[in-house]
Amino acid sequence: MNILDQILLHKAEVELPDRRKRVPLSAMRRLASEAVEPRDFSSAICDSDGVVALIAEVKRASPSKGDLVAGEQFDPAAYARDYQQGGAHAISVLTDERFFRGHLSYVSLVKAAVRLPILRKDFIIDEYQLHEARAAGADAVLLIVAALDDSMLADFSQCAQSLGLATLVEVHDEVESARALKCGAEIIGINNRDLKTFTVDLETTGRCARVLINNARHLKCIVSESGIYTPEDVQLVGNFGAGAVLVGESLIVSKQRIQDVKGISHVRKAHKD
Repeated sequence: MNILDQILLHKAEVELPDRRKRVPLSAMRRLASEAVEPRDFSSAICDSDGVVALIAEVKRASPSKGDLVAGEQFDPAAYARDYQQGGAHAISVLTDERFFRGHLSYVSLVKAAVRLPILRKDFIIDEYQLHEARAAGADAVLLIVAALDDSMLADFSQCAQSLGLATLVEVHDEVESARALKCGAEIIGINNRDLKTFTVDLETTGRCARVLINNARHLKCIVSESGIYTPEDVQLVGNFGAGAVLVGESLIVSKQRIQDVKGISHVRKAHKD
């Protein structure tokens, strides 16, 4: 199995049954209903005053790189404060435990530390995870087209909306881009990393953006994800039509994090996406 298939199988067969056993769906729904009002993720990244908006990611590890930070040195709130100080527009928090060494509690820690909207980034395959995200304080969730059929994509989008969660609908190719548009996605992320092989190609943003821009009706913003390290990378994907970027690894390992955030969060848009 490829990496994505391994992650999805573990979610379905191990992680979700365990989480549902510990906190039943009825209880999770109640916790979600009691969460504080969500922050406006959509406006934060889609109305960014002429710059390519930055979603800066709190990420401890990845299947391809292993640990990015030693466990005792990983402080989600501290990273989030640096991101905010540097001018990030929103923060992504990776919560997958098995493959990325994240944790849902990181969402709450980051939410308490900054005023920016928070995206829960995980592999959503069940409505339970949407209520879970809202209960933890997330303002938006990631929906990966490659992990969902059209019916699930539509249902999860509707459920998220009912909970006050924005959705970042992620695609990897032109076919998935068309599927995202079909479900009415307003914020579409183009992942330059192939989740089956983990190879990265920034030209993926260009190929998918052409499909999205030429067929967009509901589209508010294109987000380019993965493989972005420098202001020049941001400018490149911005020229393709991205109105925002999601950057994690390069900021996590940076020795001058606030300065680097400033550098990539002030790149001007080439044109309206």
